[in-house]
Amino acid sequence: MRRAHLVAIIGLAGLASCAVVDRDKPLRDLRTNSPQPEEFAIVPNKPLVQPESYSDLPPPTPGAANRTDLTPKADAVAALGGNPARLVARGEGVPAGDGALIQRASRFGRDPNVRQELAQTDAQFRRSKSIFNWSIVPKDDYVNAYKRETLDAYRWLNIYRRAGAKTPTPPPQ
Repeated sequence: MRRAHLVAIIGLAGLASCAVVDRDKPLRDLRTNSPQPEEFAIVPNKPLVQPESYSDLPPPTPGAANRTDLTPKADAVAALGGNPARLVARGEGVPAGDGALIQRASRFGRDPNVRQELAQTDAQFRRSKSIFNWSIVPKDDYVNAYKRETLDAYRWLNIYRRAGAKTPTPPPQ
């Protein structure tokens, strides 16, 4: 009788622990256990500038970018002599300068819902990988979850070289 009670208690504890598992747990655990503020999260805004004419100011648009918001990519492009206006996305969220590239890449057709399908498939994949990846100490499970999805670059480099394909010189291992 004691053995049956022990098996029942262990089974009940196992079943109860399955209900506590957080299935939407991110694979990358970026939390810090430090009570100090994150120094990289503090970003200063651009300085306020008084406009020449208050009547020329655009009407406020909730949710849109502010004139004092930082634009690090556009600032870097301008600092390197490029045109920051080419980074502005047009209709489909594609920068204006990438229109020809998108047109060429999609010449045989493309699925407009590929991002949504990929997000759903990846969420389902992460949910299935998070079933048995619990631990007492928080850790980064990203590499373990996607281990079978990665390519061995040097193996494929050797395969292509043996086939006679021209390949670039790889970085040292």
